[in-house]
Amino acid sequence: MADRQKLSDTDIQARLGSMPGWSVAHGKLHREYSFKDFVRAFGFMTSAALVAESMNHHPEWFNVYSTVNVDLATHDAGGITELDFTLAGKMEELAADS
Repeated sequence: MADRQKLSDTDIQARLGSMPGWSVAHGKLHREYSFKDFVRAFGFMTSAALVAESMNHHPEWFNVYSTVNVDLATHDAGGITELDFTLAGKMEELAADS
């Protein structure tokens, strides 16, 4: 599958240009979200979990009160793929609605 093929550093940097707030940390796409409160943060995570499950692509994430830290990588590809950017885009949409 093309969406699970590891992207080059050049491709990753080019795609990051259209993904404000996202960066690469420790070989993974990384983003920290801040919400108004815990309920909104957890609501975002719940919605994102449903999307991730439908994609069969699951984030590494961590939540403390109103903050959610997300890391995305495609483990079987050994790095960041188009699938990670697709999930990141869907998370952006969900965060905007939260």
